[in-house]
Order: sequence, then C-alpha cells, then structure tokens
Amino acid sequence: MKKLIFSLYFLFLVFFDWFSYLFVDPNISYLKSIYTGYYLTNRGEVASIYSLLVVIFFIFFFYFLKLVKNKNLSLKEIIFLIAFSSLILLFSYPAMLSYDIFNYIATAKVAFFYGENPYLVMPIEFGNEPILAFMQAANKTALYGPFWILLTGIPFFLGFSNFIATLFSFKIFVSSFYVLTCFLSYKLSKDRFTLVLIGLNPLILIESLISSHNDIVMMFFALLSVYFLLRNGKVKSYLFLFFSFLIKFATFFLLPVFLVFKKIKDRQKFLFLFLSMFAIFLLSNFREIYPWYAIWFLVFAFLTPKNKIILWVSLAFSFSLLFRYIPFMYFGTHFGNTPLIKTSVSFFFPFATLIYLFFAKRLNR
Repeated sequence: MKKLIFSLYFLFLVFFDWFSYLFVDPNISYLKSIYTGYYLTNRGEVASIYSLLVVIFFIFFFYFLKLVKNKNLSLKEIIFLIAFSSLILLFSYPAMLSYDIFNYIATAKVAFFYGENPYLVMPIEFGNEPILAFMQAANKTALYGPFWILLTGIPFFLGFSNFIATLFSFKIFVSSFYVLTCFLSYKLSKDRFTLVLIGLNPLILIESLISSHNDIVMMFFALLSVYFLLRNGKVKSYLFLFFSFLIKFATFFLLPVFLVFKKIKDRQKFLFLFLSMFAIFLLSNFREIYPWYAIWFLVFAFLTPKNKIILWVSLAFSFSLLFRYIPFMYFGTHFGNTPLIKTSVSFFFPFATLIYLFFAKRLNR
C-alpha cells in the first residue's frame, strides 16, 4: 500500500509540473513553443484545478505525517521522498505563481553582465534587454540584500548566458538550500516527524522548489546560525545570522532573541525564535502578506517541541496561504474584491483552527 501511495505521489508531482506550464507568460519568446494561453481564457477551470491540487497535496502530506507518527516511515524513505520531490519539481515552470525568479535573474544580470550597481541602476535602463518583456519589477533597483546578489552570481554564471539554462540554474541553486534546510532541521531535532513537517510541507515545497523564492536561502542561514548558537559557537552564529540578514532583512527580528538566548530555557528557545518571526510575518500585513513569507516562521514552528497550538495553527497557515493565489487566478486582477478575499482566505483556517482547539480543550476538561 505504501509503495502505491509513493508512486501516486510522484505521479501527482509530475502532473503538478505539467499544470505549471499552463501559466507560461506569452511574452517569453524562449518558451513560445509551449505557450497555450489556457490560463487566460479558462480562469475558472484553472483556479478550480489549482484548488483541487492543493487539497490533494495536503492529503499526501498528512498521510506521510500519519505514517511517521505511527513509526511506519523510515528516515531512508523520508530522504527518498524529499529527494524525488526536489528532482521532479525542479522541472516545473517557476513563474506559475510568482515572477520573483525573473527579478533575481535581472538583478544578477545588471551586476554581473552589465557591471553596474543594481542598487543604483534599474533593469529597465537597458532598453534592449529581452527579460524586460516579462519581468514585473523592471523599474526598481535591487530589492534584496547584497549577500543575496553576491550568491546569485553562482547560478548566473552557470547559466552561460543562456536564458533557459540560467532559469533552471537558479532553480537548482535555490532547491539546494531547501535540501540543506531539511538536513539541518533533522540535525537539530533528530526527529523524523519534524523532518516531514518541513521537508514535505506543500507550501514550503511550492514556494521553494516551484517558485524558487530566496526565503528558504535566508532561513537556511538563520537556522545555521541557531545551530552554532546552540553549540556555543557565538562568532559563527552571529556571522551566519548576518549573512541571513543580508539576504532579506526579516531575520533582523531574531537578534533580540539571540541576545538573551542563554537565559531562555532549552525547551522554549525555538518557541521564542518562532514568535519573533511570526511577529514580522504578521507585521508584513501592513503592506501585503505573501504566501512564501510563511517560511520565516514555519521552520521554527516545526522545531518547537510538543506545542499543539503552534503546530496546528502553522499547518493551517500552510494550507490557507496557498489559497491566497486563487482570487487573482480567477478574476485576473489585484483590485476589486480580490484583496478582501485574499485576506479572508489567509486567516480563515488559522482562526478556525484556534477556535476548534479552544473548545476542544474546554470539552476535555
């Protein structure tokens, strides 16, 4: 039975890959041979299929959680699932839900091809640049920290000036940090259940392996800094936290916890790390909450031992935030009712989960 479920899971991921290519941008000349325009003319169907795929993804996820909880999923099998998930989703179209990967490539090109300062020069200033036809932040200078821009030189040069090779080079690069984060989370927890929570979580998989967001890179360095902090490697710890901060500035909120880390009880250390990143996640709502921001707190949430409320609310956010894409997918606009629906969808399941846990606790007294 387990082997059959594994096979169905991998077939599901292959189908998800295929589905992602329905979202190919019509302006990407490099992929014009596979452009169908289906998602533009069949928005209702596409939104429905996406919704169903997310639900199925979570059914598989909870099945794996049940297996590992019942001690029916070995470490070797979990590694196998993580490895093949990475391999299959590597071939997905990365701009299915977000165009950020194009911004990464464009910024890297400004820095390493044109030799300009990406904090002063915008991609749009290079009028003949082909990527301008389909990127969405051409009129902005670099949006991320200098360490991230330095790191992007690796996949950019490995692309050898070929757009498709560069695109998948970036995907491989980000995917490698997802794998490293999984490895580090297990090294910290020594717990297979935690490894499944992080390594096979649909939101983390979609945002890290399909959309290739750099948040997983930021969180790897944050987690690495915690790893050394727990082992009294203070210099290394602050160095890697600094690297994390220089990718995206969100992990600056970890600094207060780091400063009092030794005074916090061992069983509460990850709780405080979770709370600090959850706070900045909620504060981002003043601008806009993006689904991939959840990676900031999910990594620490799943390392928080035996906290039922944090576990289930984090799982609820993992589920609900992936539905945040549906209003735009259906209506094709970010205006009108879309913002209200997105906000409602984002918080409905977490609030419902909190209410359920509250009443369940009262009834069990």
